[in-house]
Amino acid sequence: MDHMLTLLLRLWPFVFLIIMISAQDNVCLRPEMAANIEMDGLQRYFSPGVEVALSCKPGYTSLLGPRKIVCTIRGEWTKTKFMCIPKMCPSPDPPSNGELYYEDTVYQSTINYTCNEGYVLNGASTVMCLASGTWSAPTPECKSVSCGLAPIPQFGMIIYDRLIRGGTIDYGVTGTYRCRPPFALFGNARAECTASGKWTETPECRQVSCPPPENINEGFMSVSLKEEFDFMDTVNYGCNGDYVLEGNLQIVCQQNGNWSEKPSCKAPCRVDIRRGRILYRGRKLWIEDLQPNKLLHGEIVSVYCKDKAGKCGYAVSTQCIDGVLKIPECFEEPSGAAYNLYANTLPSEIKQC
Repeated sequence: MDHMLTLLLRLWPFVFLIIMISAQDNVCLRPEMAANIEMDGLQRYFSPGVEVALSCKPGYTSLLGPRKIVCTIRGEWTKTKFMCIPKMCPSPDPPSNGELYYEDTVYQSTINYTCNEGYVLNGASTVMCLASGTWSAPTPECKSVSCGLAPIPQFGMIIYDRLIRGGTIDYGVTGTYRCRPPFALFGNARAECTASGKWTETPECRQVSCPPPENINEGFMSVSLKEEFDFMDTVNYGCNGDYVLEGNLQIVCQQNGNWSEKPSCKAPCRVDIRRGRILYRGRKLWIEDLQPNKLLHGEIVSVYCKDKAGKCGYAVSTQCIDGVLKIPECFEEPSGAAYNLYANTLPSEIKQC
């Protein structure tokens, strides 16, 4: 019994409210608000004749009207076209040397700012349209990236590609590193002030030496007598007598401590025929008139062959290669009688094909 009494006492306020509501003919329930519209208080039931003021949530502005609705005796609210639309922020301008990205300029819209390569953003990279109709931060600046003077390796230097004034260097400026002899450069010789405001990796200057160079067969070299040669030191070569130098006249001590490729001396050749006529240096010569009988390496000489079907002669070239001169297979050396008595019938003397 006591339990039931306690329960009735607790429910009494709600029972009284229901009785009071029922006592009235019609009441209005709390109106359902359209998007972004609000009203003051938390009251849930309204008597006929009660006016309620409508307003816009922060970040929105009113459009049309009226701004008030009234509870009628039928328990319904009067009609209104009142609506709230988002506030707009001013159209943004892109930063100098940068870009912006956005879809709209209404309340809670955002703008993302970026800078072109070689520039760094000074300010907010993202801003939002506030309830006040203003952006959360001013347009940022894009300031050009700069580096200090390029670091110099020990025993080295840098040569900039353009005139530098002061201690600040703009993004994109480049230069070339060099080392003072006898030091060699290890790493990238080119330097650049990058978009991060830092220089590319600095190379090193290391001392390099080469052992005494070796001589070449049938040749000589011009070199001072010393046990070590420094980086970029050079040695010249030459050949004895009629030998011909093939390759570079000069070798150089390289970065890896080795000499560049040595040249070689190539031997002369002999035209190994006893009878016949040859074409040498633009002249037709009888072989016995070639004095001395010697061709230098790389020189070309022609012998004469016969086209028996066409009954005509033609010249075939061959080249002296390091002491070897191959006589073309078509060449037929005449007999002594034919050579001495009937020279006008030789392939070199008859009609040429």
